[in-house]
Amino acid sequence: MEPDTKLCRGCLRTIDEIVAWGSAGDDYKRAVWAEIRRREAEIDWG
Repeated sequence: MEPDTKLCRGCLRTIDEIVAWGSAGDDYKRAVWAEIRRREAEIDWG
């Protein structure tokens, strides 16, 4: 977990998102994927 962002360095999810994932429905997972894509777009990969 990245201390500054509180996101997993590998999957860009929060702890709460990771914990909920296993029992989450498709709508929740699609929403998390959309949020991951938004987070990716904000990262300066340079």
